[in-house]
Amino acid sequence: MLDYKLVQALAMVIQERGFERAARALNITQSAVSQRVKLLEEQLGQILLIRITPPRPTPAGRQLLKHYLQVNRLEADLAEAMAPEAGRRFTTMAVGINADSLATWFLEAVRPLLLAERLVVDIRTDDQERTHRMLKDGEVVGCISTQATPLQGCRSLPLGRMTYGLFAAPAFAGRWFPGGVTPQAIGRAPAVIFNRKDALHRHLFRQAFGAAPDPIPCHYIPSSEKFADCILMGLGYGMLPRQQSAAHLAAGRLVALMPDHQVRVDLYWQCWNLRSVLLEKLTRQLCDGAKRLLAG
Repeated sequence: MLDYKLVQALAMVIQERGFERAARALNITQSAVSQRVKLLEEQLGQILLIRITPPRPTPAGRQLLKHYLQVNRLEADLAEAMAPEAGRRFTTMAVGINADSLATWFLEAVRPLLLAERLVVDIRTDDQERTHRMLKDGEVVGCISTQATPLQGCRSLPLGRMTYGLFAAPAFAGRWFPGGVTPQAIGRAPAVIFNRKDALHRHLFRQAFGAAPDPIPCHYIPSSEKFADCILMGLGYGMLPRQQSAAHLAAGRLVALMPDHQVRVDLYWQCWNLRSVLLEKLTRQLCDGAKRLLAG
């Protein structure tokens, strides 16, 4: 039988990204946190935490973290069912969201649930092709992913599709692409790219030219809002989803550089396959909202 005080200490070190922060969250000393984690490792006979900055769980530690979070989720549902009027506290759910979804439609999709329930979300952002790793590692109860096949112990539900095009401010397009977008022009004009994991522009160039020019000059702007601002300011060209580009395109603030070529990204909600009332409500609200907001 697991001692959940020990497991809780491990979980807090991972979630708070350090022993000192975990100690503050648990209102105990840093030495006590360290002793609890060490005792848990001794009881289980294996290392659960890699002592680096920030601490990182081993595969066994990730399994234990996922188990702990799932038990917490079920216990919270049980407490609510047994004493629904007994001064309900807010429940926190960690979810993995890609930055574009967070900037454009996610909050609007879940807003009715957040207004109706005592629920707060702990959003972890990463590229939509990588958020499922957070779910696999037990960091989040669910994630928005491009992976349709459910992870073990999870279920996968389609959300809809985000469609990306290549855009620039009119003056920028006139200066850098006077003869249209060509591989030669791409090699000279500055691009705006979210981060080094972002490959949307390469997908588009391979679609159009059969290969992606390399290297290309680029600004790295790891913020969806500032990313769009950078393009609107004429500092570079870049890939934007329909939800971000449509109004600017209609107002003449942006022009489509390659209107015949787009990258379509299908999104899925993957979450724990738990009989949790609140997780089920989140799943239903998210899927319904996404169906409405990602349509068209």
